[in-house]
Amino acid sequence: MASQIFSAVLVIVIGVGGCVAYFWGANKLLDLVFPAHGVSGAAAVDNMRRQGLIRPWLFIGPAMLILIVYLIYPVIDTLWLSFHDRGGQNFIGLANYEWAFGDREFRNSILNNVLWLAVVPAACTFLGLIIAVLTDRIWWGTIAKSLIFLPLAISFVGASVIWKFIYEYKGEGQTQIGILNAIVTGLGGDPHVWISIPFWNNFFLMVILIWIQTGFAMVILSSALRGIPEETIEAAVIDGANPFQIFWKIMVPQIWGTIAVVWTTITILVLKVFDIVLTMTNGQWNSQVLANLMFDWMFRGGGDFGRGATIAIIIMIAVIPIMVWNIRQANRETGGH
Repeated sequence: MASQIFSAVLVIVIGVGGCVAYFWGANKLLDLVFPAHGVSGAAAVDNMRRQGLIRPWLFIGPAMLILIVYLIYPVIDTLWLSFHDRGGQNFIGLANYEWAFGDREFRNSILNNVLWLAVVPAACTFLGLIIAVLTDRIWWGTIAKSLIFLPLAISFVGASVIWKFIYEYKGEGQTQIGILNAIVTGLGGDPHVWISIPFWNNFFLMVILIWIQTGFAMVILSSALRGIPEETIEAAVIDGANPFQIFWKIMVPQIWGTIAVVWTTITILVLKVFDIVLTMTNGQWNSQVLANLMFDWMFRGGGDFGRGATIAIIIMIAVIPIMVWNIRQANRETGGH
């Protein structure tokens, strides 16, 4: 444990220290190459102009390099790999894509992803919006927001482990330590292995992601609600509008752009959901999703790099339109800045 803590601290120190040293050294070097002091007026102006052109690249250059190495190159390589066989050596054209759309498990994964997309973003956004409105009206609203936001700090695997205890099942005659089964048996019902019930187990898994992401939606939407001009609320009250009318007809339309951004952000996350399914069911009992299926084909059973890469590309293609729309909507919200 001590060695792990030391390694973590060392990495942080080297990482942060390296960044500080780079930016300080790069700026010093730029000032030495193109000095703005100790030279004639015309030369100083030219050097300051050159500094202005070069300095931004000193900051964004490393980020762009990392982006190319760790994002653009892997995308190109994954696309190329999707046209190859199991070992990634022999070119087989579109055979992997033909397999994907003809495979029953792949189609089932798509249906499950669609189900997640229909439920999770809507639930997170709706609950986040309602909680944001209600917590602004109570004196302990800040405490409530903190508690609701807290799950966002937990990893998906950690949250899944927590919910495993909630869904835990013990055999007949044994004390049910799982909260859900304890409640059911306390009411006279029979315990169940909830995450093994086909179709419905998807909803039990969705609850975990909703529990995590509702805090995110709440914080963003709460900020948007605070930006609504008080004059519009006061005018609606004077006109005799009740709280429900004020909420649906005054507040929601004014923050609709923010609602859409939150919705699509969570939608992108849902398309990539992997950890929860892997930890809870590993795709068993018809709970498979695309990201977990990709992991199975890529790293299990000897690995099939071609099919794993194919599923990765399909996920990326599904995410891109939503991401582009999300960026455009966010730019519109900020006035293009």
